[in-house]
Amino acid sequence: MADVIVTADMGGVVFTLDVAAGDAVAADQTLCVLESMKMHIPVESPKAGTVAEIFVAEGDMVAEGQPLIRLTV
Repeated sequence: MADVIVTADMGGVVFTLDVAAGDAVAADQTLCVLESMKMHIPVESPKAGTVAEIFVAEGDMVAEGQPLIRLTV
């Protein structure tokens, strides 16, 4: 098994976290939603796997490239 780190495509605020540690996720499933300039941008899983760790919480400000979630695939 390998780890995949999902990062923020752009800076913004974590609007929602749609998964929890231990959740199984499918490829292209929404993991969280970022809000930037009043737009909501879904962050999707690149592969099917399991959420191993979440690095952010709802309301956190994140920068482009910042790690959000670690998946085990």
